Amino acid sequence: MVGYLCGILHGSIPVAAMVAVQATFAGVNILYKLAVNDGMNLEILIVYRNIFGAAFLIPLAFFVERNSRSPMSWTIFFLAFLCGLFGAALSQNLCIRSLSLTSATFVSAMTNLTPAITFIMAAFFGLEKFSFGTLSGQAKILGTIIGISGAMILTFYKGVEIHLWSTCINLSDNQHQHQGGQQRVIGSLLAIGTCLCNSIWLILQTKLSAKYPPYSSTALMCFMGFIQSMIYALFMERESTKWKLGWNIRLLTCVYSGALASGLMVTVMAWCIQLRGPLFVSIFNPLMLVIVTLVGSLILNEELHLGSVLGAAVITIGLYMVLWGKGQEERNKDADGDQELCDC
Repeated sequence: MVGYLCGILHGSIPVAAMVAVQATFAGVNILYKLAVNDGMNLEILIVYRNIFGAAFLIPLAFFVERNSRSPMSWTIFFLAFLCGLFGAALSQNLCIRSLSLTSATFVSAMTNLTPAITFIMAAFFGLEKFSFGTLSGQAKILGTIIGISGAMILTFYKGVEIHLWSTCINLSDNQHQHQGGQQRVIGSLLAIGTCLCNSIWLILQTKLSAKYPPYSSTALMCFMGFIQSMIYALFMERESTKWKLGWNIRLLTCVYSGALASGLMVTVMAWCIQLRGPLFVSIFNPLMLVIVTLVGSLILNEELHLGSVLGAAVITIGLYMVLWGKGQEERNKDADGDQELCDC
Protein backbone atom coordinates (compact mmCIF):
# COMPACT_ATOMS: atom_id res chain seq x y z
CA MET A 1 0.00 0.00 0.00
CA VAL A 2 2.80 2.39 0.94
CA GLY A 3 4.65 1.51 -2.28
CA TYR A 4 1.48 2.13 -4.31
CA LEU A 5 1.00 5.58 -2.73
CA CYS A 6 4.66 6.41 -3.31
CA GLY A 7 4.25 5.46 -6.98
CA ILE A 8 1.23 7.76 -7.32
CA LEU A 9 3.10 10.64 -5.66
CA HIS A 10 6.18 10.03 -7.83
CA GLY A 11 4.03 10.37 -10.93
CA SER A 12 1.71 13.18 -9.78
CA ILE A 13 4.27 15.56 -8.25
CA PRO A 14 6.09 16.29 -11.57
CA VAL A 15 2.70 16.80 -13.27
CA ALA A 16 1.60 19.26 -10.56
CA ALA A 17 4.98 20.97 -10.77
CA MET A 18 4.68 21.48 -14.55
CA VAL A 19 1.11 22.76 -14.21
CA ALA A 20 2.47 25.30 -11.70
CA VAL A 21 5.28 26.22 -14.13
CA GLN A 22 2.88 26.89 -17.01
CA ALA A 23 0.48 28.81 -14.75
CA THR A 24 3.39 30.97 -13.59
CA PHE A 25 4.55 31.66 -17.16
CA ALA A 26 0.96 32.52 -18.09
CA GLY A 27 0.98 34.99 -15.20
CA VAL A 28 4.10 36.61 -16.69
CA ASN A 29 2.27 37.36 -19.96
CA ILE A 30 -0.73 38.78 -18.09
CA LEU A 31 1.44 40.97 -15.83
CA TYR A 32 3.54 42.06 -18.80
CA LYS A 33 0.37 43.32 -20.47
CA LEU A 34 -0.74 45.15 -17.31
CA ALA A 35 2.70 46.76 -16.86
CA VAL A 36 2.74 47.85 -20.51
CA ASN A 37 -0.73 49.37 -20.14
CA ASP A 38 0.49 51.14 -16.99
CA GLY A 39 3.11 52.88 -19.13
CA MET A 40 6.23 51.06 -17.93
CA ASN A 41 9.21 51.25 -20.25
CA LEU A 42 9.55 47.84 -21.92
CA GLU A 43 13.36 47.75 -21.98
CA ILE A 44 13.61 48.71 -18.29
CA LEU A 45 11.15 45.95 -17.33
CA ILE A 46 13.43 43.35 -18.95
CA VAL A 47 16.45 44.73 -17.06
CA TYR A 48 14.67 44.35 -13.73
CA ARG A 49 13.45 40.87 -14.63
CA ASN A 50 17.01 39.70 -15.19
CA ILE A 51 18.22 41.45 -12.03
CA PHE A 52 15.70 39.61 -9.85
CA GLY A 53 16.30 36.35 -11.73
CA ALA A 54 20.06 36.56 -11.19
CA ALA A 55 19.58 37.58 -7.54
CA PHE A 56 17.53 34.43 -6.93
CA LEU A 57 19.70 31.98 -8.88
CA ILE A 58 23.24 33.07 -7.97
CA PRO A 59 23.00 32.13 -4.23
CA LEU A 60 21.19 28.89 -5.15
CA ALA A 61 23.87 27.92 -7.67
CA PHE A 62 26.66 28.87 -5.26
CA PHE A 63 25.46 26.61 -2.44
CA VAL A 64 24.00 23.70 -4.43
CA GLU A 65 26.77 23.34 -7.04
CA ARG A 66 29.83 24.71 -5.26
CA ASN A 67 31.55 21.30 -5.39
CA SER A 68 30.47 20.27 -8.88
CA ARG A 69 31.20 23.46 -10.77
CA SER A 70 34.12 23.31 -13.22
CA PRO A 71 36.55 26.25 -13.45
CA MET A 72 35.47 29.17 -15.62
CA SER A 73 36.98 29.17 -19.12
CA TRP A 74 36.72 31.42 -22.15
CA THR A 75 34.53 28.82 -23.88
CA ILE A 76 32.08 28.74 -20.98
CA PHE A 77 32.11 32.54 -20.75
CA PHE A 78 31.40 32.92 -24.48
CA LEU A 79 28.58 30.34 -24.41
CA ALA A 80 27.07 32.09 -21.37
CA PHE A 81 27.30 35.42 -23.19
CA LEU A 82 25.40 33.98 -26.17
CA CYS A 83 22.84 32.27 -23.90
CA GLY A 84 22.27 35.58 -22.12
CA LEU A 85 21.83 37.34 -25.46
CA PHE A 86 19.43 34.87 -27.11
CA GLY A 87 17.79 33.35 -24.02
CA ALA A 88 17.26 36.52 -21.99
CA ALA A 89 18.02 39.99 -23.38
CA LEU A 90 16.99 39.64 -27.03
CA SER A 91 14.17 37.08 -26.71
CA GLN A 92 12.51 38.88 -23.78
CA ASN A 93 12.69 42.28 -25.46
CA LEU A 94 11.18 40.88 -28.66
CA CYS A 95 8.48 39.07 -26.69
CA ILE A 96 7.32 42.07 -24.69
CA ARG A 97 7.39 44.31 -27.76
CA SER A 98 5.19 41.78 -29.57
CA LEU A 99 2.90 41.67 -26.53
CA SER A 100 2.52 45.45 -26.58
CA LEU A 101 1.37 45.32 -30.22
CA THR A 102 -0.94 42.30 -29.99
CA SER A 103 -2.34 40.43 -26.98
CA ALA A 104 -1.25 37.99 -24.29
CA THR A 105 -3.25 35.20 -25.97
CA PHE A 106 -1.69 35.89 -29.37
CA VAL A 107 1.90 35.77 -28.05
CA SER A 108 1.23 32.65 -25.97
CA ALA A 109 -0.06 30.87 -29.08
CA MET A 110 2.93 31.89 -31.19
CA THR A 111 5.48 30.67 -28.60
CA ASN A 112 4.28 27.09 -29.26
CA LEU A 113 6.21 27.35 -32.54
CA THR A 114 9.50 27.05 -30.63
CA PRO A 115 9.84 23.21 -30.91
CA ALA A 116 9.21 23.33 -34.69
CA ILE A 117 11.72 26.16 -35.21
CA THR A 118 14.20 24.37 -32.93
CA PHE A 119 13.89 21.28 -35.13
CA ILE A 120 14.65 23.35 -38.26
CA MET A 121 17.61 25.06 -36.56
CA ALA A 122 18.98 21.78 -35.20
CA ALA A 123 18.69 20.17 -38.66
CA PHE A 124 20.50 23.16 -40.18
CA PHE A 125 23.40 22.67 -37.73
CA GLY A 126 23.45 18.90 -38.24
CA LEU A 127 22.04 18.07 -34.78
CA GLU A 128 18.83 16.63 -36.27
CA LYS A 129 18.17 14.74 -39.49
CA PHE A 130 15.29 14.98 -41.97
CA SER A 131 14.37 11.29 -41.86
CA PHE A 132 11.78 11.09 -44.63
CA GLY A 133 11.82 7.29 -44.54
CA THR A 134 10.73 6.87 -40.91
CA LEU A 135 7.37 7.58 -39.28
CA SER A 136 8.99 9.66 -36.55
CA GLY A 137 10.87 11.75 -39.09
CA GLN A 138 7.73 12.30 -41.16
CA ALA A 139 5.83 13.34 -38.01
CA LYS A 140 8.47 15.97 -37.14
CA ILE A 141 8.53 17.38 -40.67
CA LEU A 142 4.73 17.42 -41.04
CA GLY A 143 4.33 18.87 -37.54
CA THR A 144 6.72 21.68 -38.40
CA ILE A 145 4.80 22.51 -41.58
CA ILE A 146 1.47 22.41 -39.70
CA GLY A 147 2.83 24.64 -36.92
CA ILE A 148 4.05 27.25 -39.41
CA SER A 149 0.68 27.09 -41.20
CA GLY A 150 -1.03 27.79 -37.87
CA ALA A 151 1.16 30.84 -37.38
CA MET A 152 0.13 32.10 -40.83
CA ILE A 153 -3.57 31.67 -39.91
CA LEU A 154 -2.99 33.47 -36.61
CA THR A 155 -1.27 36.36 -38.40
CA PHE A 156 -3.40 36.96 -41.47
CA TYR A 157 -6.88 35.68 -40.59
CA LYS A 158 -8.94 37.38 -37.89
CA GLY A 159 -12.47 36.12 -38.40
CA VAL A 160 -15.55 36.74 -36.29
CA GLU A 161 -15.30 37.65 -32.63
CA ILE A 162 -16.04 34.89 -30.12
CA HIS A 163 -17.76 35.92 -26.87
CA LEU A 164 -16.83 33.54 -24.06
CA TRP A 165 -18.48 35.53 -21.27
CA SER A 166 -19.06 39.06 -20.11
CA THR A 167 -17.55 40.39 -16.88
CA CYS A 168 -17.33 43.77 -15.27
CA ILE A 169 -13.62 43.23 -14.56
CA ASN A 170 -11.23 45.02 -16.90
CA LEU A 171 -7.71 45.80 -15.69
CA SER A 172 -6.57 46.80 -19.17
CA ASP A 173 -7.01 50.14 -20.85
CA ASN A 174 -7.59 48.33 -24.19
CA GLN A 175 -4.89 50.44 -25.77
CA HIS A 176 -4.09 47.78 -28.37
CA GLN A 177 -7.37 45.92 -28.32
CA HIS A 178 -8.33 46.83 -31.89
CA GLN A 179 -5.13 45.92 -33.67
CA GLY A 180 -4.56 47.10 -37.20
CA GLY A 181 -3.33 44.70 -39.84
CA GLN A 182 0.15 46.23 -39.85
CA GLN A 183 0.38 45.99 -36.05
CA ARG A 184 -0.65 42.34 -36.14
CA VAL A 185 1.93 41.45 -38.80
CA ILE A 186 4.74 43.29 -36.98
CA GLY A 187 3.70 41.64 -33.70
CA SER A 188 3.76 38.25 -35.43
CA LEU A 189 7.25 38.81 -36.81
CA LEU A 190 8.48 39.84 -33.37
CA ALA A 191 6.87 36.74 -31.82
CA ILE A 192 8.51 34.51 -34.43
CA GLY A 193 11.79 36.31 -33.67
CA THR A 194 11.25 35.38 -30.02
CA CYS A 195 10.79 31.71 -30.96
CA LEU A 196 13.91 31.86 -33.14
CA CYS A 197 15.95 33.30 -30.25
CA ASN A 198 14.58 30.65 -27.88
CA SER A 199 15.51 27.93 -30.36
CA ILE A 200 19.07 29.22 -30.67
CA TRP A 201 19.24 29.44 -26.88
CA LEU A 202 18.09 25.82 -26.45
CA ILE A 203 20.88 24.63 -28.76
CA LEU A 204 23.49 26.79 -27.00
CA GLN A 205 22.20 25.86 -23.54
CA THR A 206 22.68 22.18 -24.37
CA LYS A 207 26.34 22.86 -25.10
CA LEU A 208 26.76 25.04 -21.99
CA SER A 209 25.06 22.49 -19.70
CA ALA A 210 27.53 19.85 -20.88
CA LYS A 211 30.38 22.01 -19.53
CA TYR A 212 28.71 23.74 -16.57
CA PRO A 213 26.03 22.55 -14.06
CA PRO A 214 22.41 23.65 -14.72
CA TYR A 215 21.77 26.15 -11.90
CA SER A 216 25.15 27.84 -12.39
CA SER A 217 24.69 28.06 -16.16
CA THR A 218 21.18 29.54 -15.76
CA ALA A 219 22.43 32.04 -13.15
CA LEU A 220 25.25 33.01 -15.48
CA MET A 221 22.76 33.43 -18.33
CA CYS A 222 20.55 35.72 -16.22
CA PHE A 223 23.56 37.80 -15.19
CA MET A 224 24.72 38.14 -18.78
CA GLY A 225 21.17 38.98 -19.83
CA PHE A 226 21.06 41.68 -17.16
CA ILE A 227 24.28 43.31 -18.42
CA GLN A 228 23.18 43.16 -22.06
CA SER A 229 19.63 44.39 -21.45
CA MET A 230 20.98 47.16 -19.20
CA ILE A 231 23.23 48.48 -22.00
CA TYR A 232 20.33 48.39 -24.45
CA ALA A 233 17.89 50.03 -22.00
CA LEU A 234 20.34 52.82 -21.14
CA PHE A 235 20.75 53.51 -24.84
CA MET A 236 16.96 53.63 -25.31
CA GLU A 237 15.94 55.40 -22.07
CA ARG A 238 18.19 57.71 -20.03
CA GLU A 239 15.57 59.53 -17.98
CA SER A 240 16.19 58.49 -14.35
CA THR A 241 12.54 58.82 -13.30
CA LYS A 242 11.59 55.98 -15.67
CA TRP A 243 13.80 53.59 -13.69
CA LYS A 244 12.05 54.12 -10.36
CA LEU A 245 9.84 51.35 -9.01
CA GLY A 246 7.01 51.98 -6.55
CA TRP A 247 4.68 49.64 -4.70
CA ASN A 248 2.61 49.01 -7.80
CA ILE A 249 2.02 46.64 -10.72
CA ARG A 250 5.46 47.47 -12.13
CA LEU A 251 7.32 46.18 -9.07
CA LEU A 252 5.06 43.10 -8.89
CA THR A 253 5.74 42.31 -12.57
CA CYS A 254 9.52 42.65 -12.16
CA VAL A 255 9.72 40.50 -9.01
CA TYR A 256 7.24 37.91 -10.31
CA SER A 257 8.84 37.51 -13.75
CA GLY A 258 12.39 37.60 -12.37
CA ALA A 259 12.48 35.72 -9.05
CA LEU A 260 9.47 33.45 -9.61
CA ALA A 261 9.50 32.76 -13.38
CA SER A 262 13.18 33.09 -14.38
CA GLY A 263 14.37 31.88 -10.98
CA LEU A 264 12.18 29.36 -9.15
CA MET A 265 10.28 27.96 -12.16
CA VAL A 266 13.44 27.41 -14.21
CA THR A 267 14.77 25.44 -11.23
CA VAL A 268 11.55 23.37 -11.11
CA MET A 269 11.79 22.72 -14.86
CA ALA A 270 15.40 21.55 -14.46
CA TRP A 271 14.24 19.13 -11.75
CA CYS A 272 11.40 17.81 -13.96
CA ILE A 273 13.77 17.38 -16.93
CA GLN A 274 16.17 15.43 -14.73
CA LEU A 275 13.33 13.26 -13.39
CA ARG A 276 11.16 12.68 -16.48
CA GLY A 277 13.08 14.09 -19.48
CA PRO A 278 12.71 17.15 -21.76
CA LEU A 279 9.80 15.67 -23.76
CA PHE A 280 7.67 15.44 -20.61
CA VAL A 281 8.29 19.14 -19.90
CA SER A 282 7.49 20.19 -23.48
CA ILE A 283 4.09 18.45 -23.46
CA PHE A 284 2.72 21.02 -21.02
CA ASN A 285 3.50 24.07 -23.23
CA PRO A 286 -0.06 24.54 -24.62
CA LEU A 287 -1.43 24.71 -21.08
CA MET A 288 -0.07 28.26 -20.81
CA LEU A 289 -2.11 29.25 -23.88
CA VAL A 290 -5.32 27.91 -22.32
CA ILE A 291 -4.69 29.75 -19.04
CA VAL A 292 -3.77 33.01 -20.75
CA THR A 293 -6.84 32.83 -23.01
CA LEU A 294 -9.20 32.34 -20.06
CA VAL A 295 -7.56 34.88 -17.74
CA GLY A 296 -7.00 37.39 -20.56
CA SER A 297 -10.68 37.35 -21.49
CA LEU A 298 -11.69 37.59 -17.82
CA ILE A 299 -9.52 40.44 -16.50
CA LEU A 300 -8.00 42.08 -19.60
CA ASN A 301 -11.20 42.04 -21.67
CA GLU A 302 -9.18 40.73 -24.63
CA GLU A 303 -11.12 40.06 -27.79
CA LEU A 304 -10.99 36.45 -29.00
CA HIS A 305 -11.45 35.86 -32.72
CA LEU A 306 -12.05 32.72 -34.77
CA GLY A 307 -8.66 33.14 -36.50
CA SER A 308 -6.86 33.12 -33.15
CA VAL A 309 -8.64 29.93 -32.04
CA LEU A 310 -8.02 28.13 -35.36
CA GLY A 311 -4.39 29.28 -35.54
CA ALA A 312 -3.67 28.29 -31.93
CA ALA A 313 -5.31 24.87 -32.47
CA VAL A 314 -3.29 24.20 -35.64
CA ILE A 315 -0.03 25.29 -33.94
CA THR A 316 -0.80 22.98 -30.99
CA ILE A 317 -1.45 20.03 -33.33
CA GLY A 318 1.88 20.72 -35.05
CA LEU A 319 3.61 20.98 -31.67
CA TYR A 320 2.38 17.58 -30.52
CA MET A 321 3.31 15.97 -33.86
CA VAL A 322 6.88 17.24 -33.51
CA LEU A 323 7.01 16.09 -29.87
CA TRP A 324 5.56 12.68 -30.76
CA GLY A 325 8.09 12.23 -33.55
CA LYS A 326 10.94 13.23 -31.24
CA GLY A 327 9.73 10.91 -28.49
CA GLN A 328 9.33 7.99 -30.92
CA GLU A 329 12.83 8.63 -32.24
CA GLU A 330 14.29 8.56 -28.70
CA ARG A 331 12.45 5.32 -27.88
CA ASN A 332 13.80 3.71 -31.06
CA LYS A 333 17.35 4.76 -30.12
CA ASP A 334 16.91 3.29 -26.63
CA ALA A 335 15.57 0.05 -28.13
CA ASP A 336 18.52 -0.17 -30.54
CA GLY A 337 20.92 0.43 -27.67
CA ASP A 338 19.32 -2.32 -25.58
CA GLN A 339 19.48 -4.68 -28.59
CA GLU A 340 23.19 -3.98 -29.00
CA LEU A 341 23.79 -4.77 -25.32
CA CYS A 342 21.85 -8.04 -25.70
CA ASP A 343 23.92 -8.97 -28.76
CA CYS A 344 27.11 -8.44 -26.78
